Amino acid sequence: MSNRSPATSARVIEFERGAYDAIVEHAREGAPEEVCGVLGGVAGETCSRVRTVRRAENAAERPKTRYAIAPAEAIELIEGVEAEGDLVGFYHSHPAGPPEPSETDAARAAWPGASYVIVALGGEPCVGAWRWTDGDGFEAETVGMLPAER
Repeated sequence: MSNRSPATSARVIEFERGAYDAIVEHAREGAPEEVCGVLGGVAGETCSRVRTVRRAENAAERPKTRYAIAPAEAIELIEGVEAEGDLVGFYHSHPAGPPEPSETDAARAAWPGASYVIVALGGEPCVGAWRWTDGDGFEAETVGMLPAER
């Protein structure tokens, strides 16, 4: 049984340019280890908007192939984004892998309805997004960019 649905999706996650750039920069800075963090903004059933990024320390035992946010830090980061808006989801990087969730990512996903964004660095950065649907696994989201505010 696959943990991913087909690549087409009615769900969308849109980034403010600064938030998108922040997760790509974090992934590049942290390579060859995975990096991780929390995404804040406006969470919606079919469309979410990422406005803020909070970096986390990767507390995994094997940070080159796994990521984990320590529970106390996760609470602090989530409370921080919720003070400004909604928890949209989480991000991490795959320094040499695809922008798709691994079996480990699926096994550790714990927030139904949250977006799990993956920054892949195998060449040019590629950002993929997946909504965790609990019993059904991940559903692909279309990644978009919000227009610049004037």
